Amino acid sequence: MAAISRSRRPLAAAVAVALGAGALAVTSASAAEAPLKDYELSWGIKQSYRSYVTGMAAGSFTPAGGATQAADNGAFTFAGGTGTYDSDTHAVRLGFAGSLKIASKLHGFDLTLSDVRFDSGAAEITADVTSGGTTQDDVPLADVTVTRTMTGMETRLTKEAATVLGSASYEGAAGDPLTVVQKTPPTQSPSPTGSPSSSTSPSPTASTSPKPTGSASSTASPSASQTTSPSASASETGTATQGDIADGTLGWGVKQSFRTYVVDGPAKGRITASGGATQASGNGDFTFTEATGTYDTDADTLKAAFKGAVNFKGHEANGSYGLDLTLSGLTVELDGGTGELTADVESLGKTSDDVVLAHLTADSSDLKAEDDVISLDDVTAELTKAGAQAFGGFYTEGTVLDPVDLSVALSDDAQLPDGDGNGDGGSGNGSGTGGSGDSGTTSGTTGGGGTTGSTTGGVTGALASTGSDVPTGALGAAAAVTVAAGAGVVIAVRRRRQA
Repeated sequence: MAAISRSRRPLAAAVAVALGAGALAVTSASAAEAPLKDYELSWGIKQSYRSYVTGMAAGSFTPAGGATQAADNGAFTFAGGTGTYDSDTHAVRLGFAGSLKIASKLHGFDLTLSDVRFDSGAAEITADVTSGGTTQDDVPLADVTVTRTMTGMETRLTKEAATVLGSASYEGAAGDPLTVVQKTPPTQSPSPTGSPSSSTSPSPTASTSPKPTGSASSTASPSASQTTSPSASASETGTATQGDIADGTLGWGVKQSFRTYVVDGPAKGRITASGGATQASGNGDFTFTEATGTYDTDADTLKAAFKGAVNFKGHEANGSYGLDLTLSGLTVELDGGTGELTADVESLGKTSDDVVLAHLTADSSDLKAEDDVISLDDVTAELTKAGAQAFGGFYTEGTVLDPVDLSVALSDDAQLPDGDGNGDGGSGNGSGTGGSGDSGTTSGTTGGGGTTGSTTGGVTGALASTGSDVPTGALGAAAAVTVAAGAGVVIAVRRRRQA
C-alpha cells in the first residue's frame, strides 16, 4: 500500500509535556471547551465498496472492540465517542472506540481501521490505517458536509481513502452518509464556566446540543431519540431527497433495426439476455434489473447501475462468429435532465469497460419521486462516437437509438412499476430459440436459424442508413478492431470495475 501522508494528531499533549498542564488550563481555547461523551458514529464508507469486498473479492468485514456492522452488509457503527465542544468556534471533535478489519485472500488485501475520529471544524473523518504491519495515523478518509443535526451528512472520499481502498476511482466519489449521535445524554449539560445556566455552555441534550461549525442554526439538534439511519437525508415533509437507490429497472432496446438485422437479417443470428436481464417476446426490448446507486432530487442528479447482459451473435461460419457483441454493466447518469448511458462492451473476446454509448436527454430536468419511486419514460438516447465504434461503424455518431425507460426505488418497500420492456412484442423473456445456444443459465434467447422475432421494417429498412451490402462478418470484425483501438483500455480477461 502506498504511503499515506498527513498525520494530524493534536499537539496539546506535546505542549502539555513541555509547558505543564497548568499552562494549558489558562488559555482561552481550553476555557471554551467542554467535554462530550457517549456518542456513536455510523458510516458505511461506500455501499459499492462493501458489495465489492463481500462479492467479487470474496472478502469480509470484521468489527471489533465495540464497533458493529448492520445486518445485510450494512453500515458500520463506532461507539464510545468522547471529545470536546468549543463554544467559541462551535467545533465538535470526537474520537470513537472500536476497529474494523477488511480482508480478502482472493484479492490480496488485509487492512484495519481504528481510532476513528470526526472533527466538525475540519469537516472530515480520519482513522488510523494498519496494513502489512505498518500503521498510518489519522489518515483523512472523507470530507464531510457538516449539519447541525449531524445526521445523514454527505461525505466525499479523499485521495488517501482511494489509496486505502485500493482504487483511484474512489477519489472524490460520494461516500455513504454519516451520522453522529449521542446515545445517553447527561441530565445536566457540561458548563466550562461552572454556571449551568450559561447560555453559551455546550449541552448535548435535545434543547441545547453542540452546534458544529458550518451548521444551520434553525435545525433541531441531536438527542438520544434521534438514531436516524444514515441512508438518506430528508426534506421538512419527511420525504427522502437524497440517498442510496434500493432497487430499479432499466428498459432499453438498443435499436430495433439492429435487433432485426441480427435475428431476421443477414446475420442470421440470435440475441441472448442473461445475468438478470430479460428480453420482451417478439424480439422486443430488454429489461435490466437490481439497480444500485445514488440520487438527489434537490440537485436533480441520479446515478444507477443495473445488472444483466445482452449478447448479439451472428454471421456464423464453421462454428465461428463474425458478430459476437455483449453489452453489460449498464449505468445511467443524469444531471439536470441530461447525461450518459455507459456499458462494458465485449466483442469477439475483447473487452472495454465503461464505454459511453449514448447521450441522454429527458423530457424534464426535474427529478421527482412519487411513492418513493423515480420514473423517467422515453428518455432520448443518441449514439456517441465511442458507441458508434463499439458497433463497428454500423451506425454513425448522433444516430437516435431506442428510448430509455428508467424506474428506481428509493426505499426497500417502494413498489416499482411492472416492467415488461416496451418492445414490439409485449412482455416475456424472449422465448424464441435457435442455433446451438450458449452454455450456462440465460434469461432467454431470440433468433437462431429460424426467424423468430419481430420483422417490423424488414431487412432492407434495417440497413437503409448504412448500406445493405455490408459483407458477412464485417460488423463483428470492425467492432473488434474499434473496441481494441478506440473505445478505451482493453483487457483480454474481463475485470469488471464496480459502479
